[in-house]
Amino acid sequence: MEAEKIARINELAKKRKSPEGLTAEEEAERAALHREYIDAHKQQLIAHLENTYVQYPDGTRKKLQKKQ
Repeated sequence: MEAEKIARINELAKKRKSPEGLTAEEEAERAALHREYIDAHKQQLIAHLENTYVQYPDGTRKKLQKKQ
C-alpha cells in the first residue's frame, strides 16, 4: 500500500476522533481505504505462510498445508 494512502488513513482517523468528526463522504473514503489496507495485509500474510516450512526434530522439513 502506498505511503500516501496510509497518510490519508491516519488523517481521517485523527479527524474522526476530533469533536468535528467525519462527513459522510469522508467516512465512506475511510471505510474503503481501511478495507484496502486490511486486504493488503492479508495478502502479505498469505504469501508469507505459503513459503513457510516446519522443521521436525529428525531434520525433515514439511511445507505448511492450508486447512480445509
